[in-house]
Amino acid sequence: MSQASEPERGPQAVDLHVGMRIRQRRRALGLSQERLADTLGLTFQQVQKYERGANRVSASKLYEIARTLQTPMTFFFDGLADPAAARTGEVAEPEGAAFLYQMVMTPEGLELAALFPRIARSRRRLVLELARALADAAVSTDEELDLDLEAEDD
Repeated sequence: MSQASEPERGPQAVDLHVGMRIRQRRRALGLSQERLADTLGLTFQQVQKYERGANRVSASKLYEIARTLQTPMTFFFDGLADPAAARTGEVAEPEGAAFLYQMVMTPEGLELAALFPRIARSRRRLVLELARALADAAVSTDEELDLDLEAEDD
């Protein structure tokens, strides 16, 4: 069997996105994974797998999750491109799905994502500028460390 015909390994972007949205809504309601799992008749490990995108959520289970989390089914797909757009050549998978998933899977990223909409629009730019400055400082520090290591090698 050629590599081109082998299915992709690992979570798909849509599974990551749906899992991220489950986690986001669960946390917004203050529910633990254990509590959600109990309500759904699952183990908390299964909820973890759903949230990580490691296991796909069936349609019926997603319906139960939506009911339990008191949100419309569409909530889990908000931010994804319309699959019908794929026929017109547009990308159906979200461009930043993996990035967003990585962010909200950290406690700090999830908290930042939850707090950001509560920041006054006029002050959001300050948060963005601070994040850029911190990221640039981290890159500069990494570059300095690389230069120091190269100098030691000489």
